[in-house]
Amino acid sequence: MIVGTLRVRLLLREARSLKDKRQVVQSIKDRLHNGFNVSVAEVESQDNRQLAVLGVAMVSNESHHVKVALGQIVEALRAHPVAELVDYEIDV
Repeated sequence: MIVGTLRVRLLLREARSLKDKRQVVQSIKDRLHNGFNVSVAEVESQDNRQLAVLGVAMVSNESHHVKVALGQIVEALRAHPVAELVDYEIDV
């Protein structure tokens, strides 16, 4: 069993309140879960309205599959129109 994790920091410049942030984060979480079949949670900075730290987890029987999928998630987040990808860490 191979477990892959991804930790991403996103900057939400347009979030004026925690409610704005929550809407964007929930949209990202739903899109990642549905599109890549991964588990996603906000793991840090819940009280900061412009910073979101998400943890993504994936289980597979092949490490290559996990690495490719997590790389695709990073690329999808880079192209997000509202959230700016600050940095990320992948661990397989």
